[in-house]
Amino acid sequence: MNRRDFITLLGGAAAAWPLTARAQQAAPVVGFLHPGTPEGFASRVDGFRKGLGEAGFIEGRNVTIEFRWAHGSNAALPELAADLVRRKVAVIATPGGGVVAIQSAQSATATIPIVFSTGGDPVELGVVASLSRPGGNVTGFNDMNSLLGAKRVGLLHELLPQAKGFGVLVNPSRPDAKAMTSDVQAAAAALGSHLEIVEASSNQEIEAAVSSLAQKQVEALVITTDALFNSRRTQIIALAAFHRMPTIYPWREAAEAGGLMFYGSSGTDEYRQVGIYVGRILKGEKPSDLPVMRASKFDLIINLLTAKLLGLQFPPSLLAIADEVVE
Repeated sequence: MNRRDFITLLGGAAAAWPLTARAQQAAPVVGFLHPGTPEGFASRVDGFRKGLGEAGFIEGRNVTIEFRWAHGSNAALPELAADLVRRKVAVIATPGGGVVAIQSAQSATATIPIVFSTGGDPVELGVVASLSRPGGNVTGFNDMNSLLGAKRVGLLHELLPQAKGFGVLVNPSRPDAKAMTSDVQAAAAALGSHLEIVEASSNQEIEAAVSSLAQKQVEALVITTDALFNSRRTQIIALAAFHRMPTIYPWREAAEAGGLMFYGSSGTDEYRQVGIYVGRILKGEKPSDLPVMRASKFDLIINLLTAKLLGLQFPPSLLAIADEVVE
């Protein structure tokens, strides 16, 4: 190779390097804000990645995801959201993070698009102006899980028609905690049953809360939807088994891992839907033009092995409507 050819080759390679660097830098960065832990939500994060992939974005290829986990501390969410804003992410996703995560992101930015999922009514919570036209920089998915407490009490009552007392575990730091408990209270009152509400807002408080219900001879337990409780579901399942307390959960994973019953929408699909919306926004759509999606399918899963350990027999009417039975 002569000197002229070498200089030409070198010049071509040098010109290509900035192009490669620019291509890597052009990949948008998505912020992922969550109050839980990566270990507790791994399968759901896979659903989020799947949704992004359906929209044409593959992590590590043409999109980067910056994860910010609060590890059960809602108090950490505002600073984590502010950190994502300083990182200048293109979109902030708060799937399954609840209203605290959404409000933390909204307080941090009025311009960066935010895609949420929440169990409560996003209009009543003040997150969006309406479901059809959310307005502003926010849209997302409503999995309805915070609104299903009455149904869960009804399912427990069908299993235990003679039960006189039900318990409900709620995180008082949630802005929608009162709405969730009043819904369950009304359902229990309609059935002529007493309702005992216990609160836990940290890992340390969960055991004491569930144990206090056992001491009050509560006959069955409803777990309300919350990222803290989901990340500690193994602990809650173990406590329910120890106290021989029939329990219904708002997460499929709980029934699959030994919880007695699950009723609600699919968490994996919820995160997938958020990923799809994030991808659509990365392609240029505005969050204000994307209506808030709502879950329309709810599943009942019954764990017969756990029922046997508790000495319970499910009535045929419940088994007939179950979408899945774990044996």
